[in-house]
Amino acid sequence: MLKTTVIGLGAMGAGMAGNLHRAGMLHGAWNRTRERGETIAKQHGFELSANLSNAVTGADLVITCVSADADLLEVSEKLAELLSPGTTVLDTSTVNSDTARQVSGLFTARDIQFLDGPVSGGREGAEKGTMVMMVGGDEQALEHIMPALEVISSRVMHMGPVGNGQATKAVNQIMCAGINQAVSEALAFGQSNGLDMNKVIDVVSGGAAGNWFLDHRGKNMCNGIFEPGFRLALHHKDLKICQAMAAQHDVKLPTVEMTLIHYDRLMDQGHGDEDISALFRLKKAMFE
Repeated sequence: MLKTTVIGLGAMGAGMAGNLHRAGMLHGAWNRTRERGETIAKQHGFELSANLSNAVTGADLVITCVSADADLLEVSEKLAELLSPGTTVLDTSTVNSDTARQVSGLFTARDIQFLDGPVSGGREGAEKGTMVMMVGGDEQALEHIMPALEVISSRVMHMGPVGNGQATKAVNQIMCAGINQAVSEALAFGQSNGLDMNKVIDVVSGGAAGNWFLDHRGKNMCNGIFEPGFRLALHHKDLKICQAMAAQHDVKLPTVEMTLIHYDRLMDQGHGDEDISALFRLKKAMFE
C-alpha cells in the first residue's frame, strides 16, 4: 500500500487527506499554518505531522496542494532536500505550466518523479473523492500511484508531459469563468422578471442549458448565499495565470478579461472569500 503524505490542508487538501486516512493510506500531513492543520486533522481523525520532515520521511508519494506559484516553489525546494530518490511528488495546485516544469527540474535532478495533476470538482469533490484530475508527466509514474488517486478522484486523465496538466486546468478555469458569467447573468435576468427561480432552475437544468454550476450553485445564488466551494479570490488567481499563458501568444481572451474586472470589483468590496457565484451580486445590481 502506498504511503501517502499530503502537504497543504486547504479546502482541497483537507478532503484528500481525509479520504486517504479513511482508506488507510495517509502516511503524514502537514500545513504551513499549524492552527489550520490541527483543525482539519481533528475534523478527519488523523494526526498532524510535527514538521515537514516528519511528514515526508518514508513516504512513497507526496501530494502537494498549495495556493500559488511562489508557495509551490518554496515548498518544493524544501521537499527536494528531504525526499529520497524514487519518491513521487504529485502537485495538485493550480499554477502556471512553466512553474510546473521548473519544479519538475528540481526533483528530477535528485531522481524524484514529479507529476503535475491539478484537480477540478471544488470542495465537494475533494470531500467526496469525486474530483477530476488532469496529469502531466511520466505515464508509468502515474500508473504506479493510481491506487492512491482512485481514493481521491473519480477520473484521472494522462495529458502528456509535465506542464500539460496545468495547461488543461487553464482550459477548465476559462470555461468556469464563462459558465459563471452566463449562469449568474441569466438568473439575475430571470429574477428581475419576477419568476419563481426554483422552478426556472429545475426546468432549465433539464434542457440544453443544464450544467453542474447551475445545479450546485443556482438556487443558493438567487437566495444571496455564497458559501465557498471555490473561493472567488482563488479563481481570480487562476485566471491571471490563464491571462499570462494567453499573452505568450499575444492574445487576450474576452471572457477572462471581463471576469477579472468583475472579480477585482467584488474583491474590493470584500467578497474575495465568497464562492465564485458571488458574481451574481454584480449581475443583480444591473437590474436595480
